[in-house]
Amino acid sequence: MNRYWNALACAVLCTASGAFAADSGGSSSSSWSAGAKAESGELKSAKASLAGGDYAAAQAQLKTALAADPGNADLHNLYAYSVRKGANPDMQIVFKHYEEALRLDPKHRGAHEYLGEAYLMVGNPAKAKEQLAALDKLCLFSCEEYDVLKKAIAAYEAKAPK
Repeated sequence: MNRYWNALACAVLCTASGAFAADSGGSSSSSWSAGAKAESGELKSAKASLAGGDYAAAQAQLKTALAADPGNADLHNLYAYSVRKGANPDMQIVFKHYEEALRLDPKHRGAHEYLGEAYLMVGNPAKAKEQLAALDKLCLFSCEEYDVLKKAIAAYEAKAPK
């Protein structure tokens, strides 16, 4: 019963803090969000490029944004995503920037999800499952990032040779 009340209290506090963040222009650590201090023209352009599938343009825009704000976990996450989704992804760069995003913000759910997907790209489902376990700890009841990575792992394992 105590666990129920703790979960309820957390849900109320999380909802209240989310409303505060929306009112104050802040954002959560989701895979596509970036903090208000980095919401530059470059970041806005990069988000538009990502939405349009122009990963090369997004990479250039995010490099500029990262030069101005190298301590922003969201920017590292989005840059790694743009490289991973682009033509001929350099996985060393991908892993470097996801790991930097997680060093800066160990609770960055988007970076955990995307890092797990990157591990699947290089054939390492065990490391992907480590990211899933991290998300399981971060998400009280579940979250979109957990669900997406869990499905990606299941799809990977369904295609894997037996």
